[in-house]
Amino acid sequence: MKILCVAATAFEIKPLLLSHPATDHLITGIGSPIAMYHIMKRLQQIDYDLVVQAGIAGSFDHTIELGEVVEVTKDNFADLGINEQQQFSSLFDVGFMDANEFPFTNGWLENNNEMLNRFQLAKKTGITVNGISDNVEHIAMLKNKYSPDVESMEGAALHYVCLQENIPFIQLRSLSNYVGERDKTKWKTKEAIHNLNIVLQNIISLLS
Repeated sequence: MKILCVAATAFEIKPLLLSHPATDHLITGIGSPIAMYHIMKRLQQIDYDLVVQAGIAGSFDHTIELGEVVEVTKDNFADLGINEQQQFSSLFDVGFMDANEFPFTNGWLENNNEMLNRFQLAKKTGITVNGISDNVEHIAMLKNKYSPDVESMEGAALHYVCLQENIPFIQLRSLSNYVGERDKTKWKTKEAIHNLNIVLQNIISLLS
């Protein structure tokens, strides 16, 4: 199986690159527009059987232990819409897009690949944003609107491209912090990256 490992930054998958230097990988940079361009460009150049996106993320759920690795099975561009009169409306809310127009299902980018069931990881709902905020009201809005478990800056880009191109994919996220906590002394980045790469190496070894 030909696998592409995608990450926003090299440090998130550095242990994998050291242990499996022959693994095809792509460092996209941070944010959905940049990630979408680079993923799409690579997929036009090489045919892959599976794309695995790996990275750290923030957790909305304080019952989830930091450092846990999860599979994000559905994602959304959570800041794509209209802010008006202190209210946020998605493009689906205002009728600019059909919530069930491919590749969306009820406004979500869902990954129903049965391969996800091969790994004993918790399945979570993600949202993707292009700007991180510690604003309490904004965080509350995201939680009320989307009921997300985790937040990243590139996940929905992966889902969108791979669903459009009909390429199997997995989004792995290791939870480094709780959303809204900007004091990085309370983050578990080192532990999150360590755990992420253990899972990633196991998946690459199993499927390659």
